[in-house]
Amino acid sequence: MLPNSFRPGLVLVDLDGTLIDSVPDLTYCVDQMMHELGRPPRGEQAVRNWVGNGVERLVSRALAGSLDGRPGAEDFARAYPIFVELYAQHTHQNSVLYPGVREGLGWLRAQGYRLGCVTNKAACFTEPLLTHFDLRGLFEIVISGDSLPEKKPSALPLLHAAEHFRVEPSQALMVGDSISDVKAARAAGFFIVCMSYGYNHGQDIRDAQPDAVIDALPELAGLLAQQHP
Repeated sequence: MLPNSFRPGLVLVDLDGTLIDSVPDLTYCVDQMMHELGRPPRGEQAVRNWVGNGVERLVSRALAGSLDGRPGAEDFARAYPIFVELYAQHTHQNSVLYPGVREGLGWLRAQGYRLGCVTNKAACFTEPLLTHFDLRGLFEIVISGDSLPEKKPSALPLLHAAEHFRVEPSQALMVGDSISDVKAARAAGFFIVCMSYGYNHGQDIRDAQPDAVIDALPELAGLLAQQHP
């Protein structure tokens, strides 16, 4: 639960599953990769349960056919470059913004909140995706999955952002959709609000006990307004 009179000095927002539904493009690339490897496609339902920990884990899961599966090193070494090339060409053709994203981010900016984006997606995919949807200019900092030595659920990306903005972690808010976001926020000492939709490997995000769960980003306005009666 968010504390009373809480006005975060920094709001960090996740990308995939929070701002953008990128599964359609990821599914195309996974299935095309599998086709080039001479294997059957995995399909959107499976991919939707596998995303959220970066492209490397997605490729591993697709090859193994399960969330916790690990392919052989040779198998991965063959498949990964295929996927990367495909995704570089199909980053945003079928991806869509979730409803209310522009309004929610616009409200945060209008209220003077400082915004950053923290994602496990590699920078070479993150930047074009944000630019395509005209979101890049809303964020003062973007930390991608390969920006630092560690990515979520490590606290490092969040602490790096807090240091960048000179904000104490206890005065910062993370907005995400997965248990990875919750773990990173807890480890960093951030408060965490999660979207009820998104990518959490088929599990209800409420089970991870974030401070609050909302159905659309504009609801953050009401949530923060409640802290200022």
